[in-house]
Amino acid sequence: MNRDPLSDACDLVTELFPQHRWALLAGSVTTAHRTAGSDLDIVVVLPDGDRQAPHRGSHRYRGWPVELFVHDEQSLVHYLAKDLPTRRPVLHRMVATGIPVSGDPEGWPEHCAAVLAAGPAPLPHAERELARYHLTDLLDDLIHATDPGERTVIATTAWTSVAQQALGLADHWTGTSKWLLRELRDLDDGLADRWLAAHGDATAIEALIREVLDRHGGPLFDGYQVAGERPAHTANGGPAGH
Repeated sequence: MNRDPLSDACDLVTELFPQHRWALLAGSVTTAHRTAGSDLDIVVVLPDGDRQAPHRGSHRYRGWPVELFVHDEQSLVHYLAKDLPTRRPVLHRMVATGIPVSGDPEGWPEHCAAVLAAGPAPLPHAERELARYHLTDLLDDLIHATDPGERTVIATTAWTSVAQQALGLADHWTGTSKWLLRELRDLDDGLADRWLAAHGDATAIEALIREVLDRHGGPLFDGYQVAGERPAHTANGGPAGH
């Protein structure tokens, strides 16, 4: 598509939200990653208390697929905070890297860029142990699988998981789909290259899991323990007399 995405984004925001305070155009359409299928990811901020905020909406506009992320400042704060425990800074990245299409976002891009640069909070000890245990379990399943179909499924699961756990254990932001690769490249280009090359190769995936585990304390199985939860109330649904 040869249309100007910035101009079309501005027109769309003006048509749908004439009351808006500011809007940003984000995503690959504004970068060298733009493809024929790129959509317009638009963050729109409305006046405080506007009934249209918050919502997410999908549209077609002048041939563009459009994803709208509509907020007022209160909901923007709320949803930015929701990015942090998931360690997937989707909204932070849109606001930090977006191009203004209308209005003045004031200090929001700088604030979000600072959060991205600082990285996520360190992974809690219990979650680090769980990540090591999870990778150890996948490695064991992969090594001992005898059914070719099961080995293929385990290897596919392990290939995605090892990238996710490598990012978590390194206290790095994570992502899904293309952002999983982008975050892994940001962490370690060499590891990202080895990860891509291992796809479909169970033996290479085994080696990659061992590499990640070795970086972060080694395999974890013997002695691993997680406390369970006790119910707040004793249910009355057990066998008679109990």
